[in-house]
Amino acid sequence: MKMESKRPIDLLSKHLFWDINPDLLEWEKSKNTIIGRVLERGTLMEWKCIVEIYSLEKITEILKKFSNLDPIDLNFIATISNTPKEQFKCYNTRLLTSQHWIY
Repeated sequence: MKMESKRPIDLLSKHLFWDINPDLLEWEKSKNTIIGRVLERGTLMEWKCIVEIYSLEKITEILKKFSNLDPIDLNFIATISNTPKEQFKCYNTRLLTSQHWIY
């Protein structure tokens, strides 16, 4: 039985989608939401699950278009995909926005 035949909520933790009706999630239509939530708050097993479903290359291409990623998440995906951080939109956006001074 392939993982793709199941609904995302059957394979992933419900807490990842606390603000969304999980019954409406579909692997292809909701891929940005699913990938983002698993990267931010998922477990290693959930990460392995989405890599098996989408592939690391596709996940990387999707995450390159995100305008906001946590620096740790950015370093993680850049390292495991062997992709320079400069190719991610969030990296370039972060450089353009001014930061508050920390006293």
